[in-house]
Amino acid sequence: MSIDGHATAEVGAVRLANYVGGAWRPADGVDTLDDVDPVSGETVALVPLSGARQVRKAVEAARAAQPEWRAVPPQRRARVVLALREQLLRRREELVALVSADMGKTLADADGEVGRGIESVESAAAIPHLLKGETLEGVAAGVDVELVRQPVGVVAAITPFNFPAMIPLWFLPYAIACGNSFLLKPSEQDPRPAALIVEMVDAIEEIPPGVVNLVHGGRDAVTAILEDPGIDAVSFVGRAETARIVAEGAVRTGKRVQALGGAKNSLVVMPDADLDQAAPAIMGSAFGAAGQRCLAGSACVVVGDAERRAEVGRALVAAASELAVGPGDEPATDVCPMVSAAAREKVAEAIGRGEHDGAELLLDGRGDGGPAGTLLGPTIAVAEPESELARDELFGPLLTLVEAPDLDAALEFLNASRYGNAGAIFTGSGEAAREYRYGAEVGMLGVNVGVPAPVAWFPFAGWKDSCDGDLHANGTDAVDFYTRKKVVTSRW
Repeated sequence: MSIDGHATAEVGAVRLANYVGGAWRPADGVDTLDDVDPVSGETVALVPLSGARQVRKAVEAARAAQPEWRAVPPQRRARVVLALREQLLRRREELVALVSADMGKTLADADGEVGRGIESVESAAAIPHLLKGETLEGVAAGVDVELVRQPVGVVAAITPFNFPAMIPLWFLPYAIACGNSFLLKPSEQDPRPAALIVEMVDAIEEIPPGVVNLVHGGRDAVTAILEDPGIDAVSFVGRAETARIVAEGAVRTGKRVQALGGAKNSLVVMPDADLDQAAPAIMGSAFGAAGQRCLAGSACVVVGDAERRAEVGRALVAAASELAVGPGDEPATDVCPMVSAAAREKVAEAIGRGEHDGAELLLDGRGDGGPAGTLLGPTIAVAEPESELARDELFGPLLTLVEAPDLDAALEFLNASRYGNAGAIFTGSGEAAREYRYGAEVGMLGVNVGVPAPVAWFPFAGWKDSCDGDLHANGTDAVDFYTRKKVVTSRW
């Protein structure tokens, strides 16, 4: 066991500690939640459900540390971010294994997640360039105007279970590179990867105590973050309903907020699509991480006549039937466990309701849930466009096929969604691809790409109910969010 009080599954269940003011501190006097192994169902850690008192201590430490950290030159802060990158590279395998063990995803998927997180760190290391302002000389006699960027202050991030390493790394490096101090509240369902990342931060001597803090907890901790007057900005990723609550709560207390919500992403398969190329991409999109991604393609709009729709359905069922379901740390596994038995049951119940309401199940993955009740095989259904299976974010290994006679109808279905996170089209036609990218009302698009995840130098740009706030994570949006612009007019 590490001195911070977090352990791997092999060591056994221990009570996790918060990281406040440069030290690991027990959260005394609060209840705990079991962190459950998604494969075995065994409790591997006890997560303290911190409340307002624990959050206040972290905020006080962050507030005290921020003025000194702000005064550190940007190039030195960039070197600190690069030191974090070196820590992540050195301990990458350890972090990958912990993501797989705590969240359940396959080792390959966990490695991809960690790699994307490292990309965000690399992007944030360019902060001396990204922080540069603007100057307009001689706007009047002897008068110059300049725009400078200054840190917001104390910023907090509330991160979800499905990317327990990557999403904390969306926020932490940009926030501290911009001169802010930082408070992380990871998901209570799988918080150990975030604790390991903060352990790496703790090993970097150039980061003063209090610049980075971690508080474990659930709803009470979120409420405390939203209400604490010492926090200036909040970054959030989670369900759309929760994102709206977080956004409204932050605004009520005068905080800047970026709240990234859920999704129901559509994959459009055109009549000329190469199914040998499209089917594997759709498999990875729909069933990778057991469908527990906000970029998962969970609705497939098949464009064409009845014969073409049947052909696409057969190809997808054949490909999905070959996918192996099992523990994430087994090399042969394609579809990992869901994060909890409750999550699995929610999706299974929705499949049952859909079948009762007339959906046709081309492939039914319900069956043995495994030792922890978390396994759910790939499921493919054909349903009506306005059905629950076609419209609601269910967050599991479920792909719903919807029929459309042409691209206009496919776009009409896609744009009628309350969500606007991502989408993809599979086609050999440049004309169709161009019409799709122009008309699709979503922020991230793929053309013959099943998971259109932007690299870290671009924003993660969801629209509509997939994002509350004007600025997204990553890229220059992150710098805009974690800084305030100040305009100075001078006469000499």
